[in-house]
Amino acid sequence: MTISLDKLVVPFGGDVRRGGYQTEGDIVQVTADGVDLNALWAEFQQTMAIYNESRGRLIDLLTFPVQNVIETVPQVGEATFQIASEFGEPEGARVELNYFQLGYDFHDYDVASRYTWKFLRDADARQVQAVHNAILQADTRLIFKKVMEAIFDNNNRTADIRNQNYNVYPLYNADGTVPPPYKGVTFSGTHNHYLTSGAAVVDSEDIEVMYNHIAEHGYGIENGTRFILLCNKAEISQIRKFRLNQTNNNSKVANYDFIPAGNQPTLIVPNAEGLLGSLPPNEFAGLRVTGSYADILIIEEPMIPAGYMLMLGSGGAGNLQNLVGFREHANPAYRGLRLLPGNDQRYPLIEGYYARAFGTGVRQRGGAVVMQVTANGSYTVPTKYANNGVLVDE
Repeated sequence: MTISLDKLVVPFGGDVRRGGYQTEGDIVQVTADGVDLNALWAEFQQTMAIYNESRGRLIDLLTFPVQNVIETVPQVGEATFQIASEFGEPEGARVELNYFQLGYDFHDYDVASRYTWKFLRDADARQVQAVHNAILQADTRLIFKKVMEAIFDNNNRTADIRNQNYNVYPLYNADGTVPPPYKGVTFSGTHNHYLTSGAAVVDSEDIEVMYNHIAEHGYGIENGTRFILLCNKAEISQIRKFRLNQTNNNSKVANYDFIPAGNQPTLIVPNAEGLLGSLPPNEFAGLRVTGSYADILIIEEPMIPAGYMLMLGSGGAGNLQNLVGFREHANPAYRGLRLLPGNDQRYPLIEGYYARAFGTGVRQRGGAVVMQVTANGSYTVPTKYANNGVLVDE
């Protein structure tokens, strides 16, 4: 019998004029500009390590790392003395000790990068790197959105931890929780850190009310806390006008001057008599400072929605006094953004999984205040930071 060579299927790399199996030599090993795909994979892993060291300056300012799934916060009552009698014994101190439990939610997020061999054959290294960089940016946006949701959404959440539901709290939101007393100041279960200004334009009294709402819980410079006001350009433009003893918006009289930082545009001040005190720093925790009002550093942040302001007491990047607990897995191997090989590992980079696992929750419930600049009497959660379980890339 005669076998026609043009119909023969030759396995594993023989003469394949009409057909055959793809061999190792046929696999795309380099991009169109000659960059080895294995080298790109190694480069991506290195960039991941650098990226995980710093998720973003604002995120670091707002968060501190935690691995505990539940935190038990003790709340100790007060003891009292009695007038001593000559013959009697003093009463025993009956100090009430309560524990307040709060949790952090935890979710796994992932996204895949997939390339066909034809794409890798024709793409240069910059195109492949662009996909990688876009995913890094998406991760930053995800973390930022979930951190901001934890702050701006005033609704309690629940987390299923070991088949038991635990509350994940925002700031104090009048949910019946009674904050512990501080220096003789007591609170009730209606205490609320989600405020409204009562007017459509911010005034100096709004800033002072926010400050007092935090300071009365024991936060202050003497305790290692710096007050930061984050707001949009719309509010900054009004705050810049505040002057001591002068009437500003809504017929309010300012008790302090707005002082621009040294990095702000130069001003010509008529009849200036000089500055009593010091200029605010040019930056705080890597963020550019616009200026100060009283002891408050004011930072313009476009990611704060117009019509909202966030004031917080911060201890600096990653400090335990910071507002939001950023929970990652107890196993270090599952922390940070991870790049995992996909199903078809014969092709470097042809498929990869980017995985992130984390959760959030507010532990310092009195450590910040959100104010909505509105004439309405009730607080409305900003749409972009409503924690409705839907992930939207903006």
